[in-house]
Amino acid sequence: MSLSFPRTMTHSATAMNSRTDTPPKPLASMQGTPKLVVSGISKRFGPTFALQESTLDIAQGEFVTLLGPSGSGKTTLLMMIAGLLSPTSGDIWIDGEKATHQQPYQRDIGMMFQSYALFPHMTVFENIAFPLKMKGYSKERIQAAVVDVLNQVKLPHAINRFPSELSGGQQQRIALARSIVHRPSVVLMDEPLAALDKSLRSHMQFEIRQLQQELGMTVLYVTHDQEEAMTMSDRICLMNDARIEQVSPPRELYFEPRSIFAATFLGESNCLSGTLESHQDGIGVVRINGQDRLCGKIVGELVPGARCQLLFRPEAVQLAPAGDSSSTSTNALSGHVLVNTMVGAFSRSRVALDDGTEVISVGLTSRHAAQQNGAVVVRFSPMDTLIFGGEK
Repeated sequence: MSLSFPRTMTHSATAMNSRTDTPPKPLASMQGTPKLVVSGISKRFGPTFALQESTLDIAQGEFVTLLGPSGSGKTTLLMMIAGLLSPTSGDIWIDGEKATHQQPYQRDIGMMFQSYALFPHMTVFENIAFPLKMKGYSKERIQAAVVDVLNQVKLPHAINRFPSELSGGQQQRIALARSIVHRPSVVLMDEPLAALDKSLRSHMQFEIRQLQQELGMTVLYVTHDQEEAMTMSDRICLMNDARIEQVSPPRELYFEPRSIFAATFLGESNCLSGTLESHQDGIGVVRINGQDRLCGKIVGELVPGARCQLLFRPEAVQLAPAGDSSSTSTNALSGHVLVNTMVGAFSRSRVALDDGTEVISVGLTSRHAAQQNGAVVVRFSPMDTLIFGGEK
């Protein structure tokens, strides 16, 4: 097959002539050393910080997701790593080489956008070949690399088609193939699945994660979808108010959040206000409603008398019949069920405590015996309860 490029693809590759016949390097290289280091980087527009000073290291073959609400700084951070924005302060290192002031084409990265960004007048082959052409690879090497990556994304039969002849999922795979065909050190993905429907989105999450693991790709991924972040990531970098809030594996971020924001943004949490009465060995006793005492694990520094928030997940809550006193090792509050809704294998109950505060309980339908308007005892373990300082 001959390779035909339109005139818009001409580009000076003088500085890259020595690489003309050099094959793309393997994705899995420099094992054990950081692929990407972001050191004290920030971005300010006038007096406003789009990203406050932030530091993040990503290891070879790691899948890290930037997660957070709109305006939290995640896309700003990604754009600075890509070279599409200049940082106000700090440095970026890729494979041990300082890349802070390099142009995007000088950085060894691949980029996958929310929009497919495929050239409609080019075939699939020409779209995927584009970055290799820009880097000065020979036609033979381009041919081999494109065929190889199309096999990896399971679309070898689409090589001569145009984007308009492909489904949304197929176009997304071609965009992925183009971002990895030159075997970049780091692949940046900016909400690449946001435009897909739920079913296709779930399928593509699996496809991207599987391919990333098979090829040992180092990926920095941006999403606002919590489930997507939990499903795909080795670590999640949770961002809020233009700064990094916490960087942890999904399970640790969910069960051991270090701030109220982390606890309430990821998943769902019940929250009760109270005053810390005492603490010992990291376990605190909190008085709520002026009478009930609840125990939990203290997060951060708190002193007796301080106002605090007591958080616990809905799935940690067990509902028992009113008056049940079979367990003395758990936190217990009385209330009544307002609504009990079955959602397939799980049921969700909204419970009003005696003081009017509402909490949520989620459990397996077969074990979720609470009845609507029934009086219950709400139980949850101190080990599943976190105590944070501050007001609600």
